[in-house]
Amino acid sequence: MGITIKRKGMLLIISGPSGAGKGTLCKRLLATDKSFVFSCSVTTRGPREGEVDGVDYRFIDEAEFQRMVQNDELLEYATVHGHHYGTPRSEIDSKLEQYQNVLLDIDSQGAMNVMRNTREYVSVFVIAPSFEELRKRLEKRNAERPEEIQRRLNNAYGEFEKVGQYDYVIVNDDVDRAFCELQSIVDAEKHKTVRFLPVIEQE
Repeated sequence: MGITIKRKGMLLIISGPSGAGKGTLCKRLLATDKSFVFSCSVTTRGPREGEVDGVDYRFIDEAEFQRMVQNDELLEYATVHGHHYGTPRSEIDSKLEQYQNVLLDIDSQGAMNVMRNTREYVSVFVIAPSFEELRKRLEKRNAERPEEIQRRLNNAYGEFEKVGQYDYVIVNDDVDRAFCELQSIVDAEKHKTVRFLPVIEQE
């Protein structure tokens, strides 16, 4: 008798306030675990320094975003900090069907929508050790005005209140330790029987 392994792709949702460090953790995971592919969201905001169209986001205008909404092409969409963001439905479905693991780096509002519209997922909420540390990280970016930083901090309070709706939470006070915790979560979830099921073949 032999054993056949049946696998299913994992949708991994990583969320958290701006400045919590979820982007850094996502990049590390993609660099070290080749079973994951990145789901490229669309947004109407402009690219930040170093961001690449089609890699970090697909940067589109308001008209194209509204067209995608009207045609039901987005699994979820939300307005965050005055800009629109969305997750293309077809991109995620096709990758999961090919047994690929899909990484979704998304804000809390979008994560809630994905969790409402999807049955199988793994959700991780990343937070900074304190709101003061979160402020310092946002200030180091040198990309936002003081009023924008304050708006992101205000939003962070509301996002933190939803932490109990996630499967896991990681306190990112040290990026190396936080990444080890993320790897442990991913390794365990890969071996859950909903995604990894050994089947004994009768001879």
